[in-house]
Amino acid sequence: MKPRPPLSQKLIYEREMLALGAEYVAGADEVGRGPLAGPVVCAAVILPLDEGSLIEGVDDSKKLKAAERERLAALIRERAVSYAICEEDPAVIDRINILEATKLCMKRAVEALSPLPDIVFVDGNFRLDVSMPQQSIVKGDALSYSIGAASILAKVHRDKLMEEYDALYPQYGFAAHKGYGTAAHIKAIREYGPCAIHRKTFIKKLSAGEGKSAPRST
Repeated sequence: MKPRPPLSQKLIYEREMLALGAEYVAGADEVGRGPLAGPVVCAAVILPLDEGSLIEGVDDSKKLKAAERERLAALIRERAVSYAICEEDPAVIDRINILEATKLCMKRAVEALSPLPDIVFVDGNFRLDVSMPQQSIVKGDALSYSIGAASILAKVHRDKLMEEYDALYPQYGFAAHKGYGTAAHIKAIREYGPCAIHRKTFIKKLSAGEGKSAPRST
């Protein structure tokens, strides 16, 4: 495993903004654009950036083990000036498409922050419909401390949601694959049909038949 870059490398964008007079710097990220089931989840967070408040280990959530993500998420929630986590459900994703649902979800998370940030770092190559200044950073969850923190909050929140859905729909194995299109998940969709949290536009060619849907576990 490659050693993680020092925390100072993940603070370059934040320190540039502080030098320009910003007080509150936010990071925003999403988790769950690719799965066949479940919501897309977005988080936005403003963290204190003084040396004594920095959280070692913050990184792209995909690079962290589950226990480490949960430990860091607890620290982020504890130290944050403000944070918000929002969801857009499969019905919204099907209606307006996953990119627009992601942008809407991220906008809602950013606008729920209090105080509002002076600058928002957005993971990806798109812009949000928000009033405050923003900077899009491709692979920002690995490059920006603030975006990395947001990715951890979003990932931990969504994973817990999918574990709850697993209890309702145990035949799909949501706790294991979190809704992504694994072979086991695809096999279950073909066998049982979709359930209420499947994204219809993502599984058009996989559904076991019109009108067939899986019952909830009681």
